[in-house]
Amino acid sequence: MEHDLPAWLTSSLIYLGAAVLAVPLSKALGLGSIIGYLAAGILIGPWGIGLVGQVEDVLHFAEFGVVLMLFLVGLELEPRRLWNLRRPIFGWGGAQVAACTAVLFAAGVLAGFSWRVSLVAALGLALSSTAIALQVMGERNLLPTSSGQAGFAILLFQDVAAIPILALLPLLAAAPQAVDSGGSGWAQAARIVGVIAAIVLGGRLLLRPLLRWIARSRTPEIFTAASLLLVVAIAALMQRVGLSMALGAFLAGVLLAESEYRRELETDIEPFKGLLLGLFFIAVGMSIDFGVLREQPLLMAALVAGLLLLKGAVIWFLARGIGLEPQDRPVFTLLLAQGGEFAFVVFQAAAGAAVFPPATASLLIGAVALSMLLSPLLLVAIDRWVLARFTQGARTLDEISEPQDAPVVIAGFGRYGQIVGRLMAAQGVRATVLDHDADMIEAARAFGYKVFYGDATRLDLLRIAGADEANVLVVAVDDPQQSLAIVDLAREHFPHLQLVVRARDVTHWNELRDRGVMNVERELFEASLRSGRKVLELLGQSPHEARQLAMRFRRHNQQLFEQMYPHHKDRSRLIAVVKQGRRQLEEQMAREREQAAARRRDGVGRTPGWDGEGRSPDS
Repeated sequence: MEHDLPAWLTSSLIYLGAAVLAVPLSKALGLGSIIGYLAAGILIGPWGIGLVGQVEDVLHFAEFGVVLMLFLVGLELEPRRLWNLRRPIFGWGGAQVAACTAVLFAAGVLAGFSWRVSLVAALGLALSSTAIALQVMGERNLLPTSSGQAGFAILLFQDVAAIPILALLPLLAAAPQAVDSGGSGWAQAARIVGVIAAIVLGGRLLLRPLLRWIARSRTPEIFTAASLLLVVAIAALMQRVGLSMALGAFLAGVLLAESEYRRELETDIEPFKGLLLGLFFIAVGMSIDFGVLREQPLLMAALVAGLLLLKGAVIWFLARGIGLEPQDRPVFTLLLAQGGEFAFVVFQAAAGAAVFPPATASLLIGAVALSMLLSPLLLVAIDRWVLARFTQGARTLDEISEPQDAPVVIAGFGRYGQIVGRLMAAQGVRATVLDHDADMIEAARAFGYKVFYGDATRLDLLRIAGADEANVLVVAVDDPQQSLAIVDLAREHFPHLQLVVRARDVTHWNELRDRGVMNVERELFEASLRSGRKVLELLGQSPHEARQLAMRFRRHNQQLFEQMYPHHKDRSRLIAVVKQGRRQLEEQMAREREQAAARRRDGVGRTPGWDGEGRSPDS
């Protein structure tokens, strides 16, 4: 007996099947995953074999992938780092949106369109695809770089700018509409301020205790559900008052960036983000209206070419003004020159507000979708032809290609790895050094150091670096997640390697200990301890006494860490252990000070000719 499949099950089979077939094929051809998703959407969409018809419903659902992505980006940005980006966000971001809007508006007016159509089209086309840009930056590890930070700042400003753009549309309607004034306008502004304040204050005061309470249930699937509920609730709240869902999710991520649950939130949400982003790109592919393209091919080609060329020219000059390296400008320009997913919302809202007819909206939406389709293809062309020629005669990086046989492999040659490498060189110990920061490699080479360009999270590069034969692997990279990835690779594939790992903070230290790594050094501990010794000396302690006190503190701290480690996932117990350890140290130090004072009073322990402070009476 046959039964019809439910619609959701049929759709799931279609989307997952298309993605599983198209994405690996696209990556095998060297085109990247985004092109695979877009091609899958074109194939199954209304202008392909027609397996899916309701494109707008899928697109609205899939936009949540962009929301999850912005939440995860926020988790990587502590509030202090975000505050440091305020000038790039409003400076570079404001300059990009204003300049691109002005140029595109002028082009529209010169082409014979009305000023209303030209202005709304320019405002929508000035926005770029956050989804594609951040996905490409993540795949290329560009976010920590200067070009990545500049691109992210501009994209974040665009999310903010989309709010007043939408608010402007009713005022630009060809037929004047009733616009609320006075109280209703102030009420809307008050609601917006109230929602943002609620997110900020709630993130500070409520989210951490709530997540702590949920974590105590020790039910992983409920914590995952709570993570998704958090993002969905904030997105719904922002949408309710007419704000960007992605912006709200980003703010929530920033507020939780310093939380002890940050890593667990990332782990839980990452798979959903990847799947929904893939669905979003599939929906973009399905939304391309090839009917409009067939009816007006020359106009569509002119729109897409004009968009990429005019917007690209503005962004290229902006990149020069920002001070980006010449080799970084082509990718930076292309990632921001394409249209963006928010343009779909702007143009649909403009058609609804009668700013221009639906046919114009379809034409503009098609141009945006085609620009998003062409950008990854152009990126491949830039990689294969433009950058290869562009970098000729510029700095060359020594990529590791021949097997090495040094007893030590150092991953990361920043301020930490350099000290280790210099000590090895001074002792005549050969070391193979890997780093993927081109600027750092150039600086190291100027000082005579041999550093290979390569990402140590890649198994093939570790093998070529000699990890099979080496004795020690020093993991000195800055990013804790990259550090843990390298450690996991080494533990799985090179179990004979002895690991010496730099820990950024206590959380990183605990995660390394969870993996069985015993040789862990906190990057600032020893330097901070020496600074503490110097403070004691300046307050009157003798150098010997200051050193003894610092060493005693060091031993106690190491013992305390070992006591804390079994409880690092139980916050209440962890806090109790820390408080008890601190109290014991203070009591022990107090007793020793009393004993030392008593010995000085009794004249015990003095060296003839010296006072109790370690100074000569004649000095």
